[in-house]
Amino acid sequence: MIFKLSDMQLMLPELYLLGALCVLLLLDAFLTQERRGITHWLSIGILLVTGVLVLMGQDIRPDAQTAFNGMYIHDSMAAVLKVFIIGVTIAVFLFSREYLVARKLFNGEFYTLCSFAALGAMLLVSAGNLVMVYLGLELLTLSSYALVGLNRDSGLSSEAAIKYFVLGALASGLLLYGMSMIYGATGTLDLGKIHQAIANSDGHGQVLLSFGLVFLVVGIAFKFGAAPFHMWLPDVYQGAPTAVTAFIGSAPKLAAFGMAYRLLEGAMGNMGPHWQQMLSVLAVASLAVGNIAAIAQTNLKRMLAYSTISHIGFLLLGLINGTPAGYSAAMFYAISYSVMATAAFGMIMLLARQGFEAEEIDDFKGLNQRNPWFALMMLLTMASLAGIPPLFGFFAKLLVLKSVIDAGSLWLAIVAIVFAIVGAYYYLRVIKVMYFDAPVDATPLRMPHDFSFRLALSLNAVALLAVGLYWGPLIDWCNRAFHVVV
Repeated sequence: MIFKLSDMQLMLPELYLLGALCVLLLLDAFLTQERRGITHWLSIGILLVTGVLVLMGQDIRPDAQTAFNGMYIHDSMAAVLKVFIIGVTIAVFLFSREYLVARKLFNGEFYTLCSFAALGAMLLVSAGNLVMVYLGLELLTLSSYALVGLNRDSGLSSEAAIKYFVLGALASGLLLYGMSMIYGATGTLDLGKIHQAIANSDGHGQVLLSFGLVFLVVGIAFKFGAAPFHMWLPDVYQGAPTAVTAFIGSAPKLAAFGMAYRLLEGAMGNMGPHWQQMLSVLAVASLAVGNIAAIAQTNLKRMLAYSTISHIGFLLLGLINGTPAGYSAAMFYAISYSVMATAAFGMIMLLARQGFEAEEIDDFKGLNQRNPWFALMMLLTMASLAGIPPLFGFFAKLLVLKSVIDAGSLWLAIVAIVFAIVGAYYYLRVIKVMYFDAPVDATPLRMPHDFSFRLALSLNAVALLAVGLYWGPLIDWCNRAFHVVV
C-alpha cells in the first residue's frame, strides 16, 4: 500500500489523537498522584483539538472521499458521529473527576483507555473495509473490557468485566465468522466492492452470503445489546464504576450505529429485504424485553441498562426503513440517546460520595427538597428518556416512527408506541420519588467542589430542552449527512 499525503490529511483527526495519546501515556507515567489533574485537563484538551480538526475537515471536504485504497471513508455521516463521540467523552471526563478521586480510581488509565476507545469508535464509523471495521471494533471493545474492570478491589466490577469480555469475544467471533463468509462469497474485503459483487451476482455463493449476513446481524445485535443478545448489558452497567458506565452507555452506541450503517447499507445494501426482516424481530424483542424488565428494577443503573435495550429497539426501527431519511432518523436517535444517557449517569455521580453509590431509585427520594435545581435537571433527563414533549427524546422518537410509517410498517410503529407508553412508567417513577416522597436524609445535598462538573451537567440536561425546542439545525445536519432532500 502506498501512503499519500492526501490520505494522511483525510485521517488527520485520528492520527493526531493517536500521537497525542501516546505522548499523554508517557507523560502520565511521570506524574505523581497529586498532579494527576494534568492528565484530566490534558485529555480534555486533546479531545477538543480532535473535535476542531473533525469540524475543519468537514468544512473543507463536504463530499465522501476515501483514503488508503478505500480502507478509510471521510464523509459527513462519519464527521457528525465523531463530533458527538468526542463531545460525550469530554462530558464523561468532566463528570467523573470527583467520583474517581473519592474511590481512589483517579489515574491515567481511565483517561487513556476512554480516549483509545473513542479513537476506535472514530475509526469504526469511517471504516471502508472489513479489516478496518474489525480493527476499530477491537480497539473500542478491548479498551472497554479493561475499563469495566477498573475497580480491581470490587468483586462486582471484576465479575462484570469477565462477563463482558467472554460475551464480547463471542460476539466478535460471530462477526468475524460472518465477515469471512462474505469474503468467501464475494472475494473482497472492501465494503463498496462487496456491494457491487452482490449486485452483479448470478446467484453463485448465495447460501454462503446469506449465512454470512445472519452472523453479521447477530454480531451487530450483540454489540448494540439488542434482545435476545442483551444478557451482558445489565450486569456490566451495574458492575462497572458509574464513570465507566457513563462512557460505555453513550459513545459506543454512536459507534455501533456507524458500524451497522457501513456493514448493512455500505456492504449488504442489496440484501436489504433480508436484514430488514431480522432487524424487525430484534427491534420488537428489544422493545418488549427492555421496557417490561425495566419496570421491575429498583437499582437505577440496572433500570437504565434495560431502558438502553428498549432504546436500541427504537434505533433499529430507523435502520429498518433502509432509506436516507430512515438512516438520518436513526442517527438523530443515536445522538439523542447518547446525550440523555450521559446526563442520567452524570446525575448518579452527582449524588454519589465516598462509600455511597446512589444507585438505588430510593436514593433519589425527596431530591427536590434537598436541591431543587438538580431535581429539575433529573426531571428533564427522565422526561426526555420517556419521550415527553417538547424534549429532545420526544422528537427523536417522532422521527423514527415517521420513518417506520413511511416504510409501510405501520404495525411496527404501533408496537413501538405501545411499548413507549409502557416505558414511560419507570421514568415517571423516578420523577415521582424525587418530588412526592420524603427524603431519607433531609440535609441539603452536598454539592461536588468541582464547578466544571456542576456546570457541564446542568448544560447537558438543559440541552435536552433546548434541542427539543430548536431541533431544526441538528436534524438538518443529519439530513445533509445522508443527502436527504426535505
